[in-house]
Amino acid sequence: MPFAIFCRLLQLVMCVSLLGTYFVSHSIRRAMVTTLEIWLLLQVVYFASVLFLIWRASCASKRSRRVLRFDDLEEMRYRPEHCEKKD
Repeated sequence: MPFAIFCRLLQLVMCVSLLGTYFVSHSIRRAMVTTLEIWLLLQVVYFASVLFLIWRASCASKRSRRVLRFDDLEEMRYRPEHCEKKD
């Protein structure tokens, strides 16, 4: 998701939460506190999702290295004798 779209969605969520809380509680202080709490929660979730993506990418690269190594071993194990190099 492009950063500009992410910022617009974040602003939209903040405005909706601010207005919704204000209309329910009729308190601007409560609306501001709730909006800040939601903003903090969104930041924590965003950070956790970035960490998850980094972790998943590292697992995928390790897995692909393991598969390549396994393929090399299988290829060496079943190589016909006439294909082996003889010194």
